[in-house]
Amino acid sequence: MNILITGGAGYIGTELTYELLKNSKVDQIIIYDNLSRGNINLFIGSRKLNNKVKFVQGDILDTHLLRQTLNGIDVVYHLAAKVTTPFADQNPHIFEQINHWGTAEMVYAVEESKVKKFIYTSSASIYGASSNEADEKTIPNPKTFYGISKLRGEDHVNRLFEKNIEPYIIRCGNIYGYSKSMRFDSVINKFMFDGHFKGRISINGTGEQHRSFIHIDKTVNILSNLIFSDLKKGKYDLVEDNLTISHIAETFKNIYPDLEMLFVNQQLNMRELKVKPNTSLNSLTDIPVRTLFQVLSEFKKAFTF
Repeated sequence: MNILITGGAGYIGTELTYELLKNSKVDQIIIYDNLSRGNINLFIGSRKLNNKVKFVQGDILDTHLLRQTLNGIDVVYHLAAKVTTPFADQNPHIFEQINHWGTAEMVYAVEESKVKKFIYTSSASIYGASSNEADEKTIPNPKTFYGISKLRGEDHVNRLFEKNIEPYIIRCGNIYGYSKSMRFDSVINKFMFDGHFKGRISINGTGEQHRSFIHIDKTVNILSNLIFSDLKKGKYDLVEDNLTISHIAETFKNIYPDLEMLFVNQQLNMRELKVKPNTSLNSLTDIPVRTLFQVLSEFKKAFTF
């Protein structure tokens, strides 16, 4: 099986590459990335890649190169995106170009290829904000340019449901956990860095707002197992837990007893989003259930001092 991962040098892509390499059914993995974030960590360090992996430096809007790279590909993981925290609202043009029209170019290219399965990592942010648990039947109502652009990307992927291709739209919650290509703009990763090195974390609003989360290792474990499963094509929410920011902060306090918590605008009730975990999708993981304290304690060990 030959696999293409767009945005493959990023946070999810790095760990997904390692996860896929564990499977003997995978013959080749092509990492397609423009390295716009300077994300070269996949290619360095003691954790080695093997000769199954090939790198193509290219932009998601480069139609010619996309079509050329798709030759002989069986499965596409479309991870390439301009990513931000779910409730951030900035850079509308770049979100529109990369997340919307970049996905459009990807789908156009796939329609003319012999790709069998197409996995698009969307975002739970397409639901907007709600105190009730959203699920796949919830009508999307994005509140940010990021969420809008991811939903527009889904609109293009929807065309593949009418083709001889198995498409999967995976709406990811907040992804956290150690990777050498990790992002520090998501709340748990930022708390971990600030708590470990600064001894202080900042909490916006009351802290009682919920967010949906899933660990990076479960994310890539599920994404990897998905293409070898009999799960029907469709739209799925990839969420493990719905947690309040205050609960996360208190867990960090248990790990770092001297941690200082700074509340910013503590009187404000911030927007929140809860998403119902999809049992069919989550059943694809072989990673056991762990508490937040367990995974954060393990996360702590990844730092150099």
